[in-house]
Amino acid sequence: MKLDQTILQEINFGEERSDIYYCLVDQNVSPDGLNVDKMRLTDPRNIDLQFREAGCLIMMTGDEVDELINRGDLLVENLHQSLFELAVREGIIKKRD
Repeated sequence: MKLDQTILQEINFGEERSDIYYCLVDQNVSPDGLNVDKMRLTDPRNIDLQFREAGCLIMMTGDEVDELINRGDLLVENLHQSLFELAVREGIIKKRD
């Protein structure tokens, strides 16, 4: 997978950092990003499955992203690319040139 085949989507469920989710999304599965309105109608017990089926490769809360930024694992100025590279390092996706 290449960086340009993904998008970083921010989803807000509230005002707190823990209510904000950052999702790295496979554009081959969801070219326009996740359809959050449709996903809200899903049974909450199946929400993880819905995210995966919609092409969500990795999802982190704002708190988790802040912690990784503080540790130097993510760059705030280039969050999309650094989250993509983290997913590659963790073996979540395979990077293609």
